[in-house]
Amino acid sequence: MEKIKKIKTPLSNELMQDLKAGENVSITGYIYTGRDAAHKRLIELLKEGKKLPIEVKGQIIYYVGPAPTPPGYKCGSAGPTTSYRMDPYTPALLDLGLKGMIGKGLRSKEVIESMKENGAVYFAAVGGVAAVIAKSIKSSEVVAYEDLGPEAIHKFYVEDFPVIVCIDAKGENLYESEPPKYRK
Repeated sequence: MEKIKKIKTPLSNELMQDLKAGENVSITGYIYTGRDAAHKRLIELLKEGKKLPIEVKGQIIYYVGPAPTPPGYKCGSAGPTTSYRMDPYTPALLDLGLKGMIGKGLRSKEVIESMKENGAVYFAAVGGVAAVIAKSIKSSEVVAYEDLGPEAIHKFYVEDFPVIVCIDAKGENLYESEPPKYRK
């Protein structure tokens, strides 16, 4: 059985350098959520020289819009959304100290270069298991942009949130290294 590396937020530069593409990771601590509408607003604030409604330094943003919370749960189904929609906004947040992103799918060359420059990691959450992922979410509160509904920025407290290091801080990328292994 493959070992799972347990990490806690906030994330340090040293930890980001130790994580390797392909490692299974379990995250405990606070993470933020955000999709493209929220990211656009964050970047607009930066361009206006205003303070962001969240502190991104050392943090993780999970690209998700959680479903409504059913009775007896802390959060509704919370599967990852396609990450490339955040690519135009991501380098500016990485420059502010964002250390991790959770999503699914490819990232642009610009984002990967910014990750390498800033020592950040892209984690993949498995799509299709949103209800299982939601069990790791122990609390959820909207902290910004409530008018966006499920796409508002939430602050989750997670325990043993399962992810895979998809692109590490050195730029090693499972989307590039793994497909050739399965071609004939």
